[in-house]
Amino acid sequence: MKKALIGKKIGMTQFIHEDGTTVPVTVCELGPCVVVQKKNVEKDGYAALKLGFSDAKEQRVTKPILSDLKKKNIRPLKIFGEVAVFDETLDVGSEITCSIFAENTVVNVTGISKGKGFAGVVKRHGFHGGRETHGSTFHRAPGSIGACAYPSEVWRGQRMPGRMGYRTVTVKNLKIVKVFEDKNIVLISGAVPGRKNTLITVCER
Repeated sequence: MKKALIGKKIGMTQFIHEDGTTVPVTVCELGPCVVVQKKNVEKDGYAALKLGFSDAKEQRVTKPILSDLKKKNIRPLKIFGEVAVFDETLDVGSEITCSIFAENTVVNVTGISKGKGFAGVVKRHGFHGGRETHGSTFHRAPGSIGACAYPSEVWRGQRMPGRMGYRTVTVKNLKIVKVFEDKNIVLISGAVPGRKNTLITVCER
């Protein structure tokens, strides 16, 4: 299976190769993650690894989660997520670091995009709008949103004004440029969804 890890976006910078070429990269902190639970097809209906990321204070963790972690001799964690099983030898309590990724590996990165507030159809969906000539009263309006007598309702999925951004986005085919195992830092070419400190999941392509 494909390797995956949970982390967060730190920011953007540039990386200079030995031949002098410059590449824009996103600095990401990946791991260390702890295997909190192993799900299997017989019991849960699907196979997955539940990973925990980012240490937390005991008083910041709910009692049910804290008691479950203590039973498994796992330190308090604040962030949890599921990835596909990529190593059958991993047991509950195992720690996974960014060393599972090699340089030049092609990955897909999933995160929550930046929220941009309420936006109209021109900004949100790229509508052209109406004429800008003198006398026109139709400029940035959406126009008709449905039929008249039949079916007398707005079509499902109609593009309309609304909140823009802040949704789960996956950017595919990004390349890992550099891995700093001692700092749990990975440099990924190009832009990654979200603002600084956004939680991301990096999965091998």
